[in-house]
Amino acid sequence: MSSRLLLRLVLLVQALIACAIGAAAAWLGAGPWQAAAIGVGSVMLVRLAINANNFVMSRRVASPTPPEHQLGVAGALRMFGEEFGASMLVSSWHMPRARPHTRIHPDCATPPVLLLHGYGCNSGYWAHLAPRLDAAGISHATLDLEPLTGDIDGFADAIEEGAARLRQQTGALQVIVVGHSMGGLAARAWLRRYGSAQAARVITLGTPHHGTCLAAFGIGINATQMRRAGIDGPACAWLGELAAHEDAATRSCITSIYTHHDNIVAPQSSGHLEGARNLAMGGVGHVALGRNPRVLAAVMDEIMNVQTACWAPHVSHAIH
Repeated sequence: MSSRLLLRLVLLVQALIACAIGAAAAWLGAGPWQAAAIGVGSVMLVRLAINANNFVMSRRVASPTPPEHQLGVAGALRMFGEEFGASMLVSSWHMPRARPHTRIHPDCATPPVLLLHGYGCNSGYWAHLAPRLDAAGISHATLDLEPLTGDIDGFADAIEEGAARLRQQTGALQVIVVGHSMGGLAARAWLRRYGSAQAARVITLGTPHHGTCLAAFGIGINATQMRRAGIDGPACAWLGELAAHEDAATRSCITSIYTHHDNIVAPQSSGHLEGARNLAMGGVGHVALGRNPRVLAAVMDEIMNVQTACWAPHVSHAIH
């Protein structure tokens, strides 16, 4: 089952529950608008509680937050509101409607960008970054990494096919890969299988490079591959093998952007990848990394700063 279909089914179930609660409220004497508000509000409160519980669980195994990234009460409330809003918008609107897409902008000096989503998501996650790439005239494509609970190594072939299509359509010899969460690990698995020569840059967002304790609550092979045994415990064997196959040159082409307030990747220091360019942020949740203006600006800066002139001669640039 695709994440798109799964999310649509979840939304249908939520709508039916809201209708049932609203009908019960109406039977008890509530007016039509009151009943509707009670039904919808009840479902939203459950979603809010789930989001809050993620923060609670992540703080139990959190790494120390540097002083410059510590938040007061107001900052914490703003962050929670942003994360809840981002989660609602992405899972209830963007991802249920999304399809993988490709945008080719002729004669762009920046290598094309391949966007990889995280665990349980799809290409709709990039609804806020894609318009920025279009505005900058940067060619890009999104992928849906399936099966939903599949082996992360198994995504490498699909990534290679997507990268090859982008290179053929743009005439570029290299691509930039941006991966959120599990997508960053999938990008590293692709580098391990196919080498780093064709990667102008790999940018990861909120990726559990050393595993996350919360992956224990996930299902599927990919969740198992992201597990970590406690805040001071080791990452799983798969992550160790992935790291063992990377040399200094591979790590040097990776930028890891992570947040010290990640509510899914915990300990949050798991986002720091030795030998890579690491950009730590604060006051941003896991899902909000794909929507937060500061984070998106940092991603765009990394993309625009890629210095390469790797273009194949005599290749036509078509708009699709």
